[in-house]
Amino acid sequence: MKHIVAGHVAASTTEFIELALGTPLDLWLGVEGESEMERAARLDAACGILADNPDLPDRVSRVAAEAIEARAPELFNVALLPTRRAAGRRQYRGGVAA
Repeated sequence: MKHIVAGHVAASTTEFIELALGTPLDLWLGVEGESEMERAARLDAACGILADNPDLPDRVSRVAAEAIEARAPELFNVALLPTRRAAGRRQYRGGVAA
């Protein structure tokens, strides 16, 4: 299945997220081994993007929810566990097993 975002075909999950958000993930997550100066510049750029795009956190939440829903639907399937009584175990009630 192809994932098309804003007219572009995403080749990977990461690319899909980046296209949907309009920013690279490294901007928000950082990169291993970055210097304090690089980190400060990255965070400054991120603050500028958030100031210019106040709806970005909502878009991020929507993209995350859609990704979870598409990739892990079993997370939303809730099944009740049997109670101890239903499982065939006897319950202790004040000195007498029920």
